Amino acid sequence: MGVFERFLSVWVALAIIAGTLLGNVFPAIFEVLSGIEFAQVNLIIAVLIWLMIYPVMVQVNFESITQIAKEPKGLILTIVINWLVKPFTMALVGWLFFKGIFADFIQPETANEYLAGVILLGVAPCTAMVFIWSQLTKGDASYTLVQVSVNDVIMIFAFAPIAALLLGITDIIVPWQTLLLSVGLYVVAPLIAGLLTRQRLKSKATSKQHNVDSALQAFDTRMKPWSIVGLLLTVVLLFGFQAEVLLTRPLDIAMIATPLLIQTYGIFAITFIIALLIKLPYRIAAPACLIGTSNFFELAVAVAISLFGLQSGAALATVVGVLVEVPVMLSLVWFANKTKHWFTSS
Repeated sequence: MGVFERFLSVWVALAIIAGTLLGNVFPAIFEVLSGIEFAQVNLIIAVLIWLMIYPVMVQVNFESITQIAKEPKGLILTIVINWLVKPFTMALVGWLFFKGIFADFIQPETANEYLAGVILLGVAPCTAMVFIWSQLTKGDASYTLVQVSVNDVIMIFAFAPIAALLLGITDIIVPWQTLLLSVGLYVVAPLIAGLLTRQRLKSKATSKQHNVDSALQAFDTRMKPWSIVGLLLTVVLLFGFQAEVLLTRPLDIAMIATPLLIQTYGIFAITFIIALLIKLPYRIAAPACLIGTSNFFELAVAVAISLFGLQSGAALATVVGVLVEVPVMLSLVWFANKTKHWFTSS
């Protein structure tokens, strides 16, 4: 394990501090950078996430994807947690805090908007960063790709009805540009690039009579530091974009983060225990647990803005979800790696 990975939590903590400080010292620069977007997808963040995902896609073995049908339990677990459990537990936990525990500290209208924001996060399973968490836990890249792809297909049909049900709003409009652009940027494009790179590496290794697996591993080793740099720059930008809010509304941030943290760790615990009980191999179990806990924040932010407005409590709640996710997910990656021996290795 290289120095980047060994001290990743330290680098992320420094990136969070740097982003917050830079965002307050140079707010105009970050305002310009945050405005470089299309369909609510920030293009700079997209490039950095693409940099992180591309090396993972090179490791996808398309020949092994056909074997996934022989190991359906991990895929079934992902579907059940993401679509039959997570949205409803998020709504319940959000209601408990914003309508109960925090009711005396916030206005009823604001509480409703915060609740709506966290619900939107709960209904939007992650598309992009999952590949990074899978890589950091040495998960099965091919299986993770299938899990994410199936989630994306289900999201097309299930996001609007579930969001409408839990929000009590009948006219949910799915921002198709955001959804399709994100899937294209974070799944399709890096997948194609990864496939082409993998074929080139294999062809080059074969022509020189080198070991193909060694060539792929060498490529992954060369690219891994760039992936970590992409992650750190993403953290700097995300916290820089919201630096003013972080320092001027800390109580609001804390109140929104509390149910999100409980939901995230709770869903991970549920998935983790089930994965142990059904005896999933670690290479499938780790990504399955992490997929259920992370969120498709671009989609959640876009819907919150379209329904409630840019300055709404719902939009703020989805943004807090973005800020909470990276450090929390890294803690779960650490836990998954520490408990790897609890699972089978097959």
